Amino acid sequence: MQAVLNAALPIFALILVGFLCGRLGVFTREATDNINRFAIYLALPALIFTTMAGITPAEIGQVGFSAAFALGIAVTFAIAYGLGRRRGASVADASIEGLDAGYSNVGFMGIPLCLLVFGHDGLPAAVIATLFTACVLFLTVLALVEFDLRRGVDRASTVRRVLLALLRNPLFLAPLCGLAVGLTGLPLPLPLETSAKLLGGAASPCALICIGLFLAQERAQGGDRRLIALLVVLKLVVQPAVTALLVFAVFPVPPLWARAAVLLSALPIGSGPFTIAKLYGLQAGVTSGAILVSHIVSVATVSALVAWLG
Repeated sequence: MQAVLNAALPIFALILVGFLCGRLGVFTREATDNINRFAIYLALPALIFTTMAGITPAEIGQVGFSAAFALGIAVTFAIAYGLGRRRGASVADASIEGLDAGYSNVGFMGIPLCLLVFGHDGLPAAVIATLFTACVLFLTVLALVEFDLRRGVDRASTVRRVLLALLRNPLFLAPLCGLAVGLTGLPLPLPLETSAKLLGGAASPCALICIGLFLAQERAQGGDRRLIALLVVLKLVVQPAVTALLVFAVFPVPPLWARAAVLLSALPIGSGPFTIAKLYGLQAGVTSGAILVSHIVSVATVSALVAWLG
């Protein structure tokens, strides 16, 4: 119970603050977009950059953690995608459903949660998980949707669009730049390090407030309730169960990294899937509903995991 009060409660309290601000009209949608852009383009990349700049070779070599977390995503995505295709959904729609089922809110919720539960030792795990989720999974689905919707169009232009999306993603560039600096063995200049840490300090509160604002302002648009329930179960139960099996019984993973993998895989659905769903007009109602329900249910599931893992 103490772990829940010390770690999970502050996380959900800030999300609630953001939700109330959104419902009471303290921030407009435009203000929410600006806060979100600040978090994505400045605060989170600064935190990720400084973390990766100080990462050790042992942390980079956590192959078991990476394999378990990635396979947890892959299995959950495959189940949702396969069920969607069996139901008659297109490749694009089934890909969105798979993205919903496998996309943990690691950037906005996982990083601050790992900081509170595991301290700074948990940050590298959260950063690596962010790379797999916000880059590998997100861009894989983006490619599947583009190829499905642009059948008969020049494939080279589709590949170019996906690669440009990757190169413009600050959550992809920040860890690579930080890792490049860290591998040189040279310390960051003190003014740069201090500036990055000051900026990175705003990442957690901004990200959590943004989640609440998003939930308040992007109301669920209906959708198939049975499908929403299925996606939430896949995300909050199946994915962490698969990941736990892999980190505790299959791969050799240090205890802290194993616990971080399970906790990160058990997070609710992030806002990334809604971005693609809204952009392409695919499953927006189901996606927004799944995001909302997963965050509500995760108050209980994540708190229980924190109590166990913490």
